[in-house]
Amino acid sequence: MRLPLDMYGNYEMFDKFHNLWQLGTTNSKDMYVLWNLLKDSTLTNLKILVHEALTRKRSSQTQVLQQLRKHLEYPKQLEIWNNRSIDFCYLSSFPQVNITCQDNFVTELRIVGDKTAKVSGFHGFAIPKQTLSENFSLDSFVATLARLTNLRVLSLVSLGIWGPLPDKIHRLSSLEYLDLSSNFLFGSVPPKISTMLKLQTLKLDDNFFNDTVPNWFDSLSNLTILSLRNNQLKGQFPSSILSTTTLTDLIMSSNGMSGKLPHLSSLTSLHVLDLSANKLDSVLPKMPKGVVMVILSNNSFCGEIPQQYGQLSQLRRLDLSFNVLRGKPPSAVFSLPNISFLNIASNMLRGSLPDHLSCGSKLEFIDISNNKLMGGLPSCFSTNSEKRIVEVDGNCLSFNTRHQHVESYCMEVYMKKQSKGKNAGILAGLIIGVFILTMLLACGFLILWRIYCPIGISEQHLLHKTVQDSSAAGFSSELLASARFVSEAAKSSLPVCRSYSFEELKEATNNFDNSAFMGEGSYGKLYKGRLENGALVAIRCMPLSKKYSIRNLKLRLDLLAKLRHPHLVCLLGHCVDVGGRDDFSTNKIFLISEYLPSGSFCTHLAENSYGKVFNWSERLAILISIAKAVHFLHTGIIPGFFHNRLKTNNILLNEHGMAKLSDYGLSIISEETDKCGAKVEGYKSWQMKNLEDDVCSFGFILLEALVGPSVCARRDALLLNEIASINSLDGQKRIIDPIVQATCSQESLSIVLSIMSKCISLESCSRPSIEDVLWNLQYAAQIQGTVSGDHRFDTASPQ
Repeated sequence: MRLPLDMYGNYEMFDKFHNLWQLGTTNSKDMYVLWNLLKDSTLTNLKILVHEALTRKRSSQTQVLQQLRKHLEYPKQLEIWNNRSIDFCYLSSFPQVNITCQDNFVTELRIVGDKTAKVSGFHGFAIPKQTLSENFSLDSFVATLARLTNLRVLSLVSLGIWGPLPDKIHRLSSLEYLDLSSNFLFGSVPPKISTMLKLQTLKLDDNFFNDTVPNWFDSLSNLTILSLRNNQLKGQFPSSILSTTTLTDLIMSSNGMSGKLPHLSSLTSLHVLDLSANKLDSVLPKMPKGVVMVILSNNSFCGEIPQQYGQLSQLRRLDLSFNVLRGKPPSAVFSLPNISFLNIASNMLRGSLPDHLSCGSKLEFIDISNNKLMGGLPSCFSTNSEKRIVEVDGNCLSFNTRHQHVESYCMEVYMKKQSKGKNAGILAGLIIGVFILTMLLACGFLILWRIYCPIGISEQHLLHKTVQDSSAAGFSSELLASARFVSEAAKSSLPVCRSYSFEELKEATNNFDNSAFMGEGSYGKLYKGRLENGALVAIRCMPLSKKYSIRNLKLRLDLLAKLRHPHLVCLLGHCVDVGGRDDFSTNKIFLISEYLPSGSFCTHLAENSYGKVFNWSERLAILISIAKAVHFLHTGIIPGFFHNRLKTNNILLNEHGMAKLSDYGLSIISEETDKCGAKVEGYKSWQMKNLEDDVCSFGFILLEALVGPSVCARRDALLLNEIASINSLDGQKRIIDPIVQATCSQESLSIVLSIMSKCISLESCSRPSIEDVLWNLQYAAQIQGTVSGDHRFDTASPQ
């Protein structure tokens, strides 16, 4: 029944509100518009209804804040929240806590804790008195935060928050300011942040993010401040930043970025640039004209300081110290009108500064120490003024010789400078002569090699051929052989791979006693050993092909040794046993790797196993870890490793329950032949053809995690038929492991079933990439984390 229309009335507004009220989804903006319409009207009952709705919304905001306090384990900064009747929107602001509301809805939440102490290394586990407890769930915490739908400013600093930041952070779609600095966040910066289009400030300083630097910043069209200081981010400087023209502050210091820094002149709004303490090794790039602060110290920048830096009229602070810059510093840099701090110390700068050099009137600090500069000091350096500090030690200057390089060193620099022009012609002639002689010798050597060494396929060619078979197409043979571009994410504190003697291995295994024997697989026998330092290791003995020379074999082992990742079993060393034969007939090789005591993933999937049987969430966590490892093998090194014989028996667990993949990459040193050409019909033929396909193999790992090892081991036509019916609830109840059924949510299960079916598809072109598999597994884990314990498999409705 429609109410009478009053002087401010609006039938459509009332109908809309009444429908939303009944659904319990009333929008705060609608309520306040309606309240303003009714505040002076005579519709008393409706005014009461709107007032109750507003009160209920305010109460829900209070509940969310109290839940956040519980998630944060009741920090002392929030003790004032003990009074549950308090109205948070009218609380006084404190230095550590500030809440701002608009229309009784929280729009700003700032909390600063006291967990500021940092550890030298963080490995992803709770640390007493430094992080929140091991019961803390960052996923649940973010899900609770997302209920503050009007939140525009969020700052949670030094609260001991730990874990990988979940993608669901993007649910805070109204955020304009996000600061999660000084916590214990690790993993990757969630790609979903790129959908938060209103975001203007993103600060994630002083955490432990250790993936590659994100490259989606151009999606944030309003971003002005980006600060990722003091993390462990690796990889190239993200090219997407060059398109983020709104940036005013770019701070990514104290990370592990490497490679080239491109020209930044397109960032016309940039004022602050701090990329210090990275591994950037290009020449210095061009800067935007309006930049105010440039800090590029503690890198490996080379070449000369660009003359363009002498035209940056707004520049106040320039720090290029601790690089390998050469040449003579531009005089114009010293006389910039706004420059106050200039540090070019600890480089390889040469030459002399002109006596008439002009210094800017605002220049208060100059450091040119520890270079190879010569001559006298410019007059503006020696001005006796308390307002200007000048550091010149460690050069070859004639000023204050007591703190300069020794005379012999300076004379050498001087002589090199004097003789450089005189000897240029002689040097050019020598270079040409040596080049011609080298070419003649090379041609002669090549002729002799072809005459006397017809079997001379080079070591590099052997390596190219094998590695090319297991890598993506399109790479040059030189790149495949060098395999130089290893992902920085793999470099960690793991021990360096070394060579062991056969005697050391005999002692570690008690002469390969039967008590040390652990089993035998497609890659040879496996033994358990104890090194001289007491460390337990696993030792695999593999037969080798006669086609590998010792030199060629070591090239391959060096390639394997570069594979370092938290979810790969660490290769500690190797031993080549030539068996007393010649160089081209090695007998066997021993690979020494870390020993993981908690068994394989397979042993934790069956009820009759000796270990704990994993529930669905635990299985998902392990599957995600291994997917990350396989993704690294595919993309973390060039050429990639694509044929890794994945199976659940090769997924091992350490004492903390962390999953690691073993027996990876062994195809480049094993003698196994390619079975893809087998002419067997039916299911077995399909299996053999895809044995080398990592995505297909991973699909069967997913299948085993879903149905258990006993069912998966059948691998017959009946199993294929059952898999075809697995998308129905009846089919799932018939084939899915009961433990999975009892502990999973239907939506999470459906996501994994879908990606599993694609992985084991008969058509290889329809299989997903391992990156797609990883994304789906992580999404399934997030869905599983948000579902309450009551919504389990047997009560879920079909999706």
